[in-house]
Amino acid sequence: MPYITTEDGTNLYCTDWGSGRPVVLLGTGVMSSRVWEFQASYLTERGLRCVSYDRRGCGRSDWPWSGYDYDTLAGDLAAVLDGLDLREVALVGCGVGAGEAVRHLSRYGADRIDRLVLISPTTPFMMRTDDNPDGIDVALLDAMAATIDADRPRWAAGLAAPFFGGPGAGPEDLPVSPELARWMADLALDSSPRATQEIYRTLFTTDQRAETAEVTVPTLVIHGEADLAAPVELCGARTAGLMANSSFIRYEGAAHGLFATHADRLNKDILSFLSG
Repeated sequence: MPYITTEDGTNLYCTDWGSGRPVVLLGTGVMSSRVWEFQASYLTERGLRCVSYDRRGCGRSDWPWSGYDYDTLAGDLAAVLDGLDLREVALVGCGVGAGEAVRHLSRYGADRIDRLVLISPTTPFMMRTDDNPDGIDVALLDAMAATIDADRPRWAAGLAAPFFGGPGAGPEDLPVSPELARWMADLALDSSPRATQEIYRTLFTTDQRAETAEVTVPTLVIHGEADLAAPVELCGARTAGLMANSSFIRYEGAAHGLFATHADRLNKDILSFLSG
């Protein structure tokens, strides 16, 4: 069975394709590793070994009650890297996956990691505080939590427009098909309600400014300029600005779900960075 068992006994569903230099793909939010469909095939066909896994509480992995903080999620990543004995790894993290990658480097070092790609990252700190006045009011998180509690399927269906279309986009304006948007909503629902609440709380409230600034491996940050889920100036631009060894690419007019809306361009940018 394609499972890796973590330190606390949680079983993570893992996909391991191809051979060559390993690339570990860390997905966004509570969607399973199936979101990497457009990237995993492309990179594997070009001589890379692509490893992805369903985050705890999501998809085909176990759905425990606890463990949705960054320390535990970073430990889960360490279990995958150790279990498969992966070295000279390129980590590719999208959304909350960026926070996982940064925490992993902070806790475990870069012995196994030599490159980092952050796509639509939620780092370094999203929540508004006295020393982060440009952040997002916690009331937005509380409102989302109430919506999830009341009607999680409706919440998931409502993700499509801001996730793929940016400000003012309606269902008819999306740069993806209705079928793909519905599939992504289904992936978001294939997770435990507890994981949904806690993972979003973790990515929203965790201050990673100090540990982001400590990342030294070569890093590529890619962010859409119309991202509503993780605003580009608050997240992508600040993340790249904190890292001494980073480059930053903005996708004009793009929202959060670059892995689907801009798959061709994203794939080429990732491959170019990993080959450089």
